[in-house]
Amino acid sequence: MSAIDEYAATFGEDPGYLNWAAFGPLSPAAREALASDAELLATGRGEGIAATAGRTAEAQGAVVGLLGAAPDEVTLHPSSTHALQQALAGLDGAVIASAAEFPSVTITLDRAAAAAGGRLEPRWITPAGTRVTADAVAEALNPAVSALVVSHVDFRSGYRADLAALREVLGEDRLLIVDAVQSFGIVDEDWAVADVVVGHGYKWLRAGRGTGFARFTHRARERIRPVLSGRIATAAPGLPADMLPDPALSSQAYAVSAPDPFAAARLAAGAVEIQAAGVGAVAERLSRNVEAVLDIADRHGIDVVSPRDAAERAGIVVLAPADAEGLGALLTAAGVQVTVRSGAVRLAPHAGTTAETLGMLEESIARAGEFTRS
Repeated sequence: MSAIDEYAATFGEDPGYLNWAAFGPLSPAAREALASDAELLATGRGEGIAATAGRTAEAQGAVVGLLGAAPDEVTLHPSSTHALQQALAGLDGAVIASAAEFPSVTITLDRAAAAAGGRLEPRWITPAGTRVTADAVAEALNPAVSALVVSHVDFRSGYRADLAALREVLGEDRLLIVDAVQSFGIVDEDWAVADVVVGHGYKWLRAGRGTGFARFTHRARERIRPVLSGRIATAAPGLPADMLPDPALSSQAYAVSAPDPFAAARLAAGAVEIQAAGVGAVAERLSRNVEAVLDIADRHGIDVVSPRDAAERAGIVVLAPADAEGLGALLTAAGVQVTVRSGAVRLAPHAGTTAETLGMLEESIARAGEFTRS
């Protein structure tokens, strides 16, 4: 059995699950890591506590491998939003962001600007179809702009931003801050073009909540002050009591407190599984399943408003039927789990989505004629 087949065989969610862009059911490896560490921490023995403390380094190493990053660039966080707070709170200048971004971006940027005393200014753009393209960013550029913050994959449209094109239009004097929650581990991307990458393991990595992480390159660390850092974020060894040491010289400067070992263990498990299968192989298998969903929509005459070009998508397919609520209710009743929002139905398969699940989708849509056509 090939590595990708072995990976796909670990998927054990209920048939009909097509909602990976909302939540990823935990993998067997993540569940095993959680149970194993719970046993280690049940006795209070020093060796058990020390063993679980080592999960942070394991998770950082796994994320470093998937990002192609330097070891001192990655730190763990409770969520991607926590990581974005670290990135945005320490910035100066104007920061470009789409007004239609996921609230983790928009609210975090707005709050950071409100607390910055005029040093930080959001520059909101409204790109067509919520797609943050190089042209849309170029129109908003002027000398005051210091950074762009963007979701690699837009949660509404499923559009995958062209990071290389965004890097080119920004130039080397501005930071590119990327929220990779909807792409990390399932898109074979050159992450080196970004200065900050934040992500979370609770969707596509199947690692559960609490598994956020961030990469801050050396260039990002030169320009982003560690405003929200805590006791583990200093250059001092051990507990920095009775002193106020300088921030750490690594990305650890953007940490607040010691990571949850249970979360770190789950993140390590999810990231190692992706590494073993190969991101490229996972992306290719996912792309095939996305194509299958697109084919089902086309056979039944449902409008697709998400990108069809493989270079512009990841795992999200967005349908615009005549009655999204009606179709969503019918799918739910048939055991097909999707997200219905703003007059659209969002489906998200994964590399391990089975023929049974795709068959359930087709059968349900075949019965939904009154909801699908105008």
